Amino acid sequence: MVLHVNADLSQLSATARRAVQAGNWATVRTCARRITKQDKKNPEGYFLSGLAEKAGRRANKAMAAFSKAISLNAGRYDAAIELAHQYALAMRHREALDLLKRYESRLLNSPLYLDMAASTYTLLGLHASAWPLYQQANELQPGLDQFQARLAACAVYLGKIKEAKAIYLRLLERHPHHQKNHYELSRLETAKDSSHVEQMQEVLKATRLPPEKNIFMYYAIGKELEDLEQWQEAFQYYKMAGDAVTLVTRKADYDVRVETDLIDTIIEACNSDWLATAVKKTRTDKPQKIPIFIVGLPRTGTTLTERIIASHSQVESADETFFMEHIIRRSSGIQSSDSISPAIIEAAAKKDIRLIAKGYLNAVEYRLGKRPMFIDKYPLNFLYLGFIAKAFPHARIVHLRRNPMDACFLMYKQSFFKFAYTLESLGRYYVAYDRLRRHWGETLQGRVIEVEYESLVADPEGQTRTLLDRLGLDFEPACLDFHLNKTPSATASSVQVREKAHTRSVNNWKNFTAPLQPLKEYLETAGITVE
Repeated sequence: MVLHVNADLSQLSATARRAVQAGNWATVRTCARRITKQDKKNPEGYFLSGLAEKAGRRANKAMAAFSKAISLNAGRYDAAIELAHQYALAMRHREALDLLKRYESRLLNSPLYLDMAASTYTLLGLHASAWPLYQQANELQPGLDQFQARLAACAVYLGKIKEAKAIYLRLLERHPHHQKNHYELSRLETAKDSSHVEQMQEVLKATRLPPEKNIFMYYAIGKELEDLEQWQEAFQYYKMAGDAVTLVTRKADYDVRVETDLIDTIIEACNSDWLATAVKKTRTDKPQKIPIFIVGLPRTGTTLTERIIASHSQVESADETFFMEHIIRRSSGIQSSDSISPAIIEAAAKKDIRLIAKGYLNAVEYRLGKRPMFIDKYPLNFLYLGFIAKAFPHARIVHLRRNPMDACFLMYKQSFFKFAYTLESLGRYYVAYDRLRRHWGETLQGRVIEVEYESLVADPEGQTRTLLDRLGLDFEPACLDFHLNKTPSATASSVQVREKAHTRSVNNWKNFTAPLQPLKEYLETAGITVE
């Protein structure tokens, strides 16, 4: 783009806006500098600079620029929503939420910033607040695929399954080959016939894409074939999906040893002596709120347990947060692209545990109301139970256990877990997990409340009464009617939690005994009992 030497401010702004659409950030930066040079009090220059810094992933500079734009013109809702989004990414949650609340009423004519505000609420885990903004964005600019897909995802979190299904069906009418939308549709309900399976298989035939481009479709077809009790065919598609993802992870040099080495480091760093010193320092600290951490392998009943406990009048849920992991990483002082690593664990274990406790509470505070106890249900927090126990001596810890074969197969059928794409890697990970489970049992000295999924679904009332008692809570009938709980759930089980407890998935792995035999033998050889 050619910039005229004597371009006025409106011309510079228009040029920059076109450059934003084209992704020409050098031109955006040049226009922003020229605007601020001509008029230091013009918020447009700072706003454009913020967009350029955001594109360059220079978050601090972007936040400074957006803040300056707002200080010069408090009516700049675009800068405010951009800043709120940056705050949310930086875990400055309260500041992000305050901006959203202050400015959302000014967005009525901006579908772009309605959608961004809704996406920021989603990032904050506040899905009920996101929903009306997503709706307004779609009303102002109907037919935009990205807006509709985000509306559908929010509908699922809120339990609005019929609305979500209608949206995905409309999207697939326009784009019948869109694999992610087929996948999302398949998750909404149990397949009653093979019509959608056949439709997806036709898409595979028509597109002839390489396997690594068909991952979502393989998982979706496998899921619906399993619904239809076509066990052998279902497993074939699950394996195709896992094999396809493995191709991708191998190109990225992924090895499950990354996960098992991390667990070994945690066991070594978070030992009894390390734990005991911190407990002595913090035991006199009386918490204002008591956290309940619900952990376990993914898909082992953590969401079901969270819904049961969260239905109690003395408990609220922060849903599934990654805050503990983020705070451990930040506290370590190690700059890394890894979400967690052995080096991060070793460094964080040497820090003052009070910094981790304070950082976590500051991060989660915005989600909490006035109830005395709150739940954080992030399954993989089982990695960080040592830090949790040290930071929060009064915390309750609930660990879900499930038949090892069911637990492993449930992870194998999902697209989320790098360690679960092959049965070999899955077996190695489960053995390491079991080693960590036994370590926590020895070091945390009875602080972990273990709940067996099979017992919970077989005897919901008896197990719920026992669980509540161990948590220090009186029994309340509402805990048995958890399926009526309307609060959002943004987990892989967000559809299932709207149902009553059932035993349908207990020992489901036995429908796939032959292909899962190598995994069973591996676990048994490692001394893990498989029933």
